[in-house]
Amino acid sequence: MSDETATSPAAADVTTATVTTATVSTASGDRVTYDLRGSGPAVVFVAGAGPFRAVDPVTTRTAELLAQEGVTTVVFDRLGRGDSPATGRLGLDRELDAVAAVLDVAGGPAVLCGHSSGCAISLRAADRGLPVLGLALWEAPLESGADETAAWTAEIERRIDADDLEGATEHFMKDMPPEWLAGAKASPDWPAVAASVVSQRADAQALAWATRALEDGGLSGIDVPLLAMTGTRTFPGMPEAARRLAGTVPDGTAETVPGADHSWDPEAMADRLARFVLE
Repeated sequence: MSDETATSPAAADVTTATVTTATVSTASGDRVTYDLRGSGPAVVFVAGAGPFRAVDPVTTRTAELLAQEGVTTVVFDRLGRGDSPATGRLGLDRELDAVAAVLDVAGGPAVLCGHSSGCAISLRAADRGLPVLGLALWEAPLESGADETAAWTAEIERRIDADDLEGATEHFMKDMPPEWLAGAKASPDWPAVAASVVSQRADAQALAWATRALEDGGLSGIDVPLLAMTGTRTFPGMPEAARRLAGTVPDGTAETVPGADHSWDPEAMADRLARFVLE
């Protein structure tokens, strides 16, 4: 069930598609807030660890441009972030219920566009049989082994359960560029950043599942087109992981798309997504 909360065009750009901001209830009883734009075949954006609509202008701009190309776009706040507050254990099953709810908002089967750990959530959604027509995955962090990722996930969950949220955040970010963690800890927003790690349990669980499925052939049953993308300036291991992922599924392609430092260029990404969806 969806409740509309606002409909407006962007005042600064008359070519920007009208956006409807609303909330939808999930099968788990959570409330998810989303922005809906455009008409036509649909793309649902699945954020990785941390981002939400208010702090992610790159995804919003991509959705605006894509809507102008005749595509329905949905950008939503994942559980426990932004305008989708949620309490309790925010695991992967609840997050998949959120994805299912926004797929319904999109009007039925859609392409999932995952970013970073959102790629793993998108893969699991397709594996679970949600109405996914295709997977467009940006820099899926699947370069680590399954056993290593499982241990990493278990430690994150242990620290969250012990209410050591700063420790859980530090562990989640341990393999990221060290300046990212240093910058987060130096920011006055560090307490809020650390508190938000409870929403990243789903990311960790999804990554543990995906790395295992990548090793044991569990991804071979994903029979929708998959586009694994990396930026023109990216981190070691990312292009190799993309090629491995694309080679594991029946219909996979790995490509380089303009982008840097784990983020894509909105214009280039909108163009590539439009071709992927409309073709």
